[in-house]
Amino acid sequence: MGATPDSAPDPGRLSSTRDVRRPVHDPYHLGGDSAVRIVYNSFHGRFSDSPRALFERLEHVPGLEHVWLADAAHVDGFPDTVRTVDIDSPTARDTLESSDLVIANTHTEVEWDKGPATRYLQTWHGTPMKRIHHDVLWAPPGRLARLDRDVAKWDVLLSPNAISTPLLRQAFRHDGEVWETGYPRNDLLSDADRHERRRQTRDLLGLAPDTTAVLYAPTWRDDECFDEQRPAVPMGLDVPALVESLGRDTTLLVRTHNLMTGRVTVPRMDGVVDVSWHPDIRDLYLAADMLVTDYSSVMFDFAVTGKPMAFYTYDLDRFRDSIRGFYFDLEPIAPGPVVDTLEGLTQALEDPTATRERHGDRYRAFQRDFCSLEDGAATKRVLDRLGLGGPEQSARTRRRSRTPEMLNR
Repeated sequence: MGATPDSAPDPGRLSSTRDVRRPVHDPYHLGGDSAVRIVYNSFHGRFSDSPRALFERLEHVPGLEHVWLADAAHVDGFPDTVRTVDIDSPTARDTLESSDLVIANTHTEVEWDKGPATRYLQTWHGTPMKRIHHDVLWAPPGRLARLDRDVAKWDVLLSPNAISTPLLRQAFRHDGEVWETGYPRNDLLSDADRHERRRQTRDLLGLAPDTTAVLYAPTWRDDECFDEQRPAVPMGLDVPALVESLGRDTTLLVRTHNLMTGRVTVPRMDGVVDVSWHPDIRDLYLAADMLVTDYSSVMFDFAVTGKPMAFYTYDLDRFRDSIRGFYFDLEPIAPGPVVDTLEGLTQALEDPTATRERHGDRYRAFQRDFCSLEDGAATKRVLDRLGLGGPEQSARTRRRSRTPEMLNR
């Protein structure tokens, strides 16, 4: 209790060692014997997710150069040693067009021309329960056509499980390769270092060892996000009322969706920590003792931890019938209680262990159906298929060519 909510970083404070505005027109002198340049993009300029997991495995591999596209508002989330380029600057186009490999977890919303030597790995960022891309019930005019220009550049799309593969193909009209590997971002959740990472994150957030941390991570609503007349969007959960009902031994970690960060106001009060600006939600999964979400794909990632979940679905009918639509119903498969009132949510949070036990059978079925590839080895599977899976492959790749195996197909 009593932790101070995170404050948004100052977008004007750019370190001279990693200024997102620095030029990268010709820093690597790409040629026959040059290093492979890998350009990363996560959620339009954050240091997170599967691109980060792949980068962290490749960071010190000889023969590779790494550049991240960074949003100035989130540049403080990048380590000082990471090279960044402002994703909203003309330099971003130059950087992408000089790349050998692009690794992104969402649409790269930069106008650029992909050359014949460049390969694009799209990791995507979640098992789709809610409809996506061409399957959504509504999108602003022209949005899908604009995003399709990025989809057309994808060479490989990752899928987290067998259920997702046909849905992703259908939604994106993607007829290229799909690698069913699990998500590299989730390897940390079963890593031997996860307990230490949990301790470090909780310390950073000011959480006492005996504090129960509940992570509230809802998805976004398309009509709210794209309403230009509505710059500020109210939160669907009455946070003060929930915190008051939970008691002093519980802290609510509020994580707004990446598309809504800065538009949804998180109350500044004891018992609440705004973690929307924390670079990577993986850390928050480990720090939390329980998750509250709605229709967000975070449920599939958090299930890897085996910790309790509850689903606050105050607008389920509207979301299902008017906003986005679902590929399958949540209620029959949810690995935790599905509630639509604050009273129901409070009851679910009173005893997280009992909540988990009451839904044990459904939780195990959920993990079986959606988490079978989240075994800590997804990063290795992806890098093996890229031809960057180990020292032997890397050395062979560097002797033969400046482009890894997948890039030469």
